[in-house]
Amino acid sequence: MKIGVPRETAEGENRVALVPESVKSLLKREGVEIVVESGAGDVAGHPDSQYTEAGATVGSHADVLATDLILHVSPLGSVEIGELRQGQYLISHLSPLTDSESNQALASAGVTALAMELIPRTTRAQAMDALSSQATAAGYAATLIAARESGSFWGMLTTAAGTIRPARVLVLGAGVAGLQAIATAKRLGAIVTGFDIRRAAWEQIGSLGGRPLELDFIPDAEDEGGYARPLTDEENQQVRDALDENAARQDVIITTAAIPGRAAPTLITAAGVANMGPGSVILDLAAETGGNCELTEPGQTVIKDGVKIVGPKNLASELPGHASQLYAKNLENLLGLMITEEGALTLNFEDDIIDAATITHDGEIRGERTAR
Repeated sequence: MKIGVPRETAEGENRVALVPESVKSLLKREGVEIVVESGAGDVAGHPDSQYTEAGATVGSHADVLATDLILHVSPLGSVEIGELRQGQYLISHLSPLTDSESNQALASAGVTALAMELIPRTTRAQAMDALSSQATAAGYAATLIAARESGSFWGMLTTAAGTIRPARVLVLGAGVAGLQAIATAKRLGAIVTGFDIRRAAWEQIGSLGGRPLELDFIPDAEDEGGYARPLTDEENQQVRDALDENAARQDVIITTAAIPGRAAPTLITAAGVANMGPGSVILDLAAETGGNCELTEPGQTVIKDGVKIVGPKNLASELPGHASQLYAKNLENLLGLMITEEGALTLNFEDDIIDAATITHDGEIRGERTAR
């Protein structure tokens, strides 16, 4: 079986699906060959020579497309899907819950596609959970960008010229990205507050040195799979009012709240932005799905009433080396369920991970959520 790793073409995408270390590991299986498109790992710090040394073949884009299984990072565009052939396998981020056109195009092309977003959140699947691994990178990068944009020290300094108080940072959403942001902000010396509508997250916030912002008027809102459930309109308004008021006490707000397959919830309104002091920063990690701040513009930095609102896209790609390393390991572990000792590719739909992640097979769209 031949595995192909193409060069990513999405704007701003610096990651690569396999790093040389994972190439070495996969090639230990009998019958497996790997073809990497020339230049695919350059930006992530892995030149062609490293892949050659690891045992892969470095070739052209056409060479990669001739393989049996394509490993990719970013969701494919229509042109890239059109290059795939019937019977080919694809593993990538695919936005399966929001991009129905791509789902249908993959099915029509006869491609068997597995979406990394649909890896279940179970103990057994943790080593394959790309959403979590990439959120770790995004949360770390978000905090460093927020620190840079704030233009100030975050830790307390006592100097001959006076004392500088620590920055006050509020992190909204205590999933993987949010917890990483809390930990990073704390290491930078900030006074950190974390907010999440899931009660289980409050203890996690505290364990990282943050202070949970406990809104007791909201009942526990943890949904299936450990994600936050959508709130009612009344609950949403209560949360927004409380956060808008709290915003006045913050120097920096980092927002990370997201619900898979849905637009990001609005947590900070224009009124909340107006409550913040000039020079404050909002870093909206949910910008790509609409943003947690009412004034966020995806991919842009907006200044309103002296408050800087940063809406970055694809933040994990800001750390391409380590983000690629984590993603490649996720793929390697998933392929462990799909490649036999003889190097053949097989799908076992009795396996809950394979069943959940496979969105197209034999010309059909699989899975109730994907089809809907």
